[in-house]
Amino acid sequence: MLERQLLEARARTDLMTGDLGGERLLGPRLAIVNPPLWEIGHVGWFQERWCLRTVRGGAVASILPEADALYDSSAVAHDRRWDLPLPTLAATRAYLSGVLERVLDRLAREPENAALRYYAQLCVFHEDMHAEAFHYTHQTLGYGDPAGSALIRAGPQADVGLPGGRCTLGVQPGGAFAFDNEKWAHEIELAPFRIAAELVTNAEYLAYVEAGGTAPRYWRKAGQAWQQRRFERWLALAPQEPVLHVSALEAQAYCRWAGRRLPSEAEWEFAATRGALHTGQAWEWTASDFLPYPGFSPDPYEDYSRPWFGTQRVLRGASFSTPARLARPGFRNFYAPERADMFCGFRTCAAR
Repeated sequence: MLERQLLEARARTDLMTGDLGGERLLGPRLAIVNPPLWEIGHVGWFQERWCLRTVRGGAVASILPEADALYDSSAVAHDRRWDLPLPTLAATRAYLSGVLERVLDRLAREPENAALRYYAQLCVFHEDMHAEAFHYTHQTLGYGDPAGSALIRAGPQADVGLPGGRCTLGVQPGGAFAFDNEKWAHEIELAPFRIAAELVTNAEYLAYVEAGGTAPRYWRKAGQAWQQRRFERWLALAPQEPVLHVSALEAQAYCRWAGRRLPSEAEWEFAATRGALHTGQAWEWTASDFLPYPGFSPDPYEDYSRPWFGTQRVLRGASFSTPARLARPGFRNFYAPERADMFCGFRTCAAR
């Protein structure tokens, strides 16, 4: 199972990076993307760091000279990543293949090594997230869609009434893999609320735009008609598709105009676990700041959550680019509230 996930994650990475050659290997210097050549190497470095080099009693050198100076995202500032003496694409892909081969071999030789299996699962999810980030990069830079993605049109727009009450957020000890920001389970009290079963659509958001609101990224008006850019193609605005590439700040502005509000992450999870929501098309902004749960302590990968508390906003759900293994109700995604390059949208709640 875990071995298959590692291979699936690598196949997804290969799919999402297969067209990133030539000038695209570095691309423009933008705060919201990494140079793809660096990011591909970082995926291999992370897997090697945790599955092969984290051993009891001391550090182990990388199979790639100077790998730590190149690919450690905690130590290499974002702006520097374009200027590093990176290996060629062929050498980088060979590094990834060599690491994966060694990880699979180690898993076969050490089937009872719980720490190794934990780190391997961490690396699966890490690679899944970077594959989705490569997908974002294609949209941001106007490249073709490597996955041939399609959005599903939303169903009837209606609120679902939920009773609230005592509910549990977070995971229980002893279960399946969870990230440190999901630990541990704690109870909260929710007031009754009404939440939209569907995401806000292009048609609904267009009414706001035409009333003076800000248009989303990748929208333009051509004559009397609105268009949206999906990867490299300008298409007629699809009224019933969920609106994408709206920041949390823009979503809140829409809510003020519509007399609605964003759900808290607790309300979102409460509704999702009761089957009240249509999810999986876009990451969904919530009203909740990204903060630790009570009793939080960092897992071994300390920089996953702790540096971001208090500066990011929580998104829930999953996008059309998210592997199913990450699309679970308790997973807490997080981005700065002004970001909108991700495949993100939002749903609303009735105002209290």
